[in-house]
Amino acid sequence: MRGIVRKSVFVMALVLGFSLMVRRGEAGETTRVRANAFPGVSTLAIHAAQAQGFYAKRGLEVELQLTPNSQAQREGLAQRRFEFAYTGVDNAVALVDVAKVDAIIVMGGDSGMNQLFAQPEIQSYADLRGKTVIVDAPNTAFALLLYKMLQLNGLQKGDYVVKPVGGTSVRFEALRKDKSNAASMLNPPFTVLAEKEGFRSLGLAVRAVGPYQGPGVAVLRSWAQANADVLVRYIQAHVEALRWILSPANKDEAVKLMSQRLKLSPDVAAKTYETITDPATGFARDARFDLEGFRNTVKLRAELSGQGGAPQPPEKYFDFSYYERALAGL
Repeated sequence: MRGIVRKSVFVMALVLGFSLMVRRGEAGETTRVRANAFPGVSTLAIHAAQAQGFYAKRGLEVELQLTPNSQAQREGLAQRRFEFAYTGVDNAVALVDVAKVDAIIVMGGDSGMNQLFAQPEIQSYADLRGKTVIVDAPNTAFALLLYKMLQLNGLQKGDYVVKPVGGTSVRFEALRKDKSNAASMLNPPFTVLAEKEGFRSLGLAVRAVGPYQGPGVAVLRSWAQANADVLVRYIQAHVEALRWILSPANKDEAVKLMSQRLKLSPDVAAKTYETITDPATGFARDARFDLEGFRNTVKLRAELSGQGGAPQPPEKYFDFSYYERALAGL
């Protein structure tokens, strides 16, 4: 009898050991992907997911790339230089409609938290007449928001000069270094820095134009179809990182992470944290997509991009089946 028991224990141990080896083997398989984003808070969830191990526990290793402007980012995604584009969703629309690249939006982000900032001596919108406003790409995303805000305040195309210079970090530096650059759209943390340095805010974009879907994450449809499991795990890590950032219990650690990774002073990081956690205008919980806001994004593009045409059905540009699978598995 003892021999039978010993043999059973030995067999069970072998089975358990084999099971653990398989699990360790699976855990050891790492999928490397590349995420491309603009400098600023759009990278924060990536940094949090790296620092808190949300990617690692799902077998992912993520390389973060920073883009200087929308044109470089759109070309990079189309040329498969990275898998994930953290971008203004209007850029995904431009890829589909103008470049004829089959890209899809797979999750949302927020409204963009954009404010129009001007040089300190600019007292009103009227003072921008004849002045230079600086943008990223002139026919996409937050440039269109700028035109609409100016239009709603009495300035039409031709009443001001448009100068493309690059992403938000580049535009902020351009405002600081050259006072002939009269105004630009900025988002956190550059809104916080601009206010601290005395630039004048002419208002939040969403208060002028209404609901707006700003950033989101776009991928190539073909890549998503071929790598559905990787995409689902990636979205899960991103959502988990957002939940960690937005939890009041993690405020101090999140501010410290922001200060270290985004190279911000502690006071600017703390103020930026207040901005991104504002329930009305900050990060969308679980990176949910604002369909009403996106309809407005597409409408603005049709109206102001200069490329004509009526707004297309919004469903043309997104596929949230991967997002729904990700949330269901959390």
